[in-house]
Amino acid sequence: MRGTVDEKAQSCPECSTEVRTDPRFTAWCAACGWNVDPGEPEERPGRLEGLRRSLARQHGEALLAEVSADGDPRPRRDAAAVLAYAVALAIHGATIALLGTGVLLVILGWGTALPVVGVILLLLAWLLRPRFGRLPDDAPVLHRAEAPQLFALVDEIASVVGTTGVHAIALTTDVNASVTTYGARRRRLLTIGLGLWEITTPQQRIALLGHELGHYANGDTRQGLVIANALQSLATWRYLMRPISHPTVPEMALNVLYLLPYGAAQGLLMLLDQLTMRAKQRAEYLADAAAARAGSSEAAVALMDRLLVTDSAETLLLRMSNAGQVIRAQDAERREPWRDLWDQLAAHVDSIPEHEYERQRRVGILRGHSVDSTHPPTHLRRACLLARPAVAAAVVADDERQHALDTELAPSRARLARHVLAR
Repeated sequence: MRGTVDEKAQSCPECSTEVRTDPRFTAWCAACGWNVDPGEPEERPGRLEGLRRSLARQHGEALLAEVSADGDPRPRRDAAAVLAYAVALAIHGATIALLGTGVLLVILGWGTALPVVGVILLLLAWLLRPRFGRLPDDAPVLHRAEAPQLFALVDEIASVVGTTGVHAIALTTDVNASVTTYGARRRRLLTIGLGLWEITTPQQRIALLGHELGHYANGDTRQGLVIANALQSLATWRYLMRPISHPTVPEMALNVLYLLPYGAAQGLLMLLDQLTMRAKQRAEYLADAAAARAGSSEAAVALMDRLLVTDSAETLLLRMSNAGQVIRAQDAERREPWRDLWDQLAAHVDSIPEHEYERQRRVGILRGHSVDSTHPPTHLRRACLLARPAVAAAVVADDERQHALDTELAPSRARLARHVLAR
């Protein structure tokens, strides 16, 4: 149901080809590529991000060819993964050493200044401790008793992709979805952004859930407790030891003192990135394969197309939020402007013309890994799905199930719609 807005015709200023334009989107020429990516030049990335992008480019095309040709894509534990775990354990060992040394200095150093040093080491060890996620306190969180149909759907999809279900489902306004864990027992949390859920079809939603649950099935190392917390510890070290900008003379001496530990933290971060980047990108392809098995190849490819226009959906949500402020200021009698918010968002995305999707694909090809160094570009993920043999859906969204899901999500949809307009 695309292209409901009247389009106009103009001549391309470069090659004079007739160009069909939608006033809501960038005018461009498919024939010569004029104005396909009019965005501002990106700021020069930092050293770490620059390395990530270089590694992503280095692995990108080769990894695509490998995964596309792999008849049975599965997670692999190679030498880089083993070394990454060894480095991560060494980092955690350093934190334990700080803790043990701090305790000894506090206990055995009475009568000297050593307990002060011990307390500093204990505080540092506390900052570097492993972190366990928490359930969000600013978003609706559903448990099995509150949404039995949604959890049953998640369980069915999890069985298809080779894992188990989740313990909680959080709903947000984001145009995104993710999985993580919370608590010391590492319970599973699925986060569904209604900004993405509402612009996808029921079958695409199954593919989306298959993708996210696929990360559990594939054992994404960067999301695991050991490596994820090692990366967090190194980021904390780097933050604590970062050079002081515009230093005074005493601060210059402090910068010199911090130079070695800061460089070590930066170097280890870059090393862990190099050791895990290929596995991270492969995990995304594996998750896409899980999406296809659950919702069908067709739905997984269509989901990739939806991901191309998430910026447009986010922009519309921002405009709706601003409009909500105006409504509250000018029309105190209108109490429920939020009721059709999600329907408006879905209608907007449905009306995006095909030439805008094609432009976004070409932008992805031009920018490559410069947008997100931790994920393969969407156009490569889409190409991988198309290159593999098509598979039918293992889980089907029938009308009865969809009605039950809509009923369970209705209170959260209303709450989050009100939240958008109240921001």
